[in-house]
Amino acid sequence: METMYINHWAVIVCAALNLVVGAIWYSPALFYKAWKNENNLSDEEIKRKAKPALTYTLAFIFALIISYNLAFFLGDDKTDWVWGMSAGFLAGFGWSTLIFAIVALFEFRSWRYILINGGYITVYFTLIGLILGAWR
Repeated sequence: METMYINHWAVIVCAALNLVVGAIWYSPALFYKAWKNENNLSDEEIKRKAKPALTYTLAFIFALIISYNLAFFLGDDKTDWVWGMSAGFLAGFGWSTLIFAIVALFEFRSWRYILINGGYITVYFTLIGLILGAWR
């Protein structure tokens, strides 16, 4: 049987990184305004509907599950940062972003919407693959 190696600290960091990358990606410096316009949201509506404690708690839990899932795929003792980053990109773009794009197409979403959110998904998965591959 193969040796399975999971660095639990790396997984926790990867889960937290979801919130960090999201904060940067969807910040006013990058895609906040475009994302807000693509979702037909105003600042007032966002403030009114926001439930930060619930949203960030669930986002962290979901990111923890995502990170453990990728860590299991990369658990082989031969995994390195190159394979980790490659696998992260393939999982992020090849599975997650493309299924997100399919759903968005049927919801009649714009290509701009798909690229903003799909770009975030791809970047996040690539980064966590890199971390999980490197931090052995």
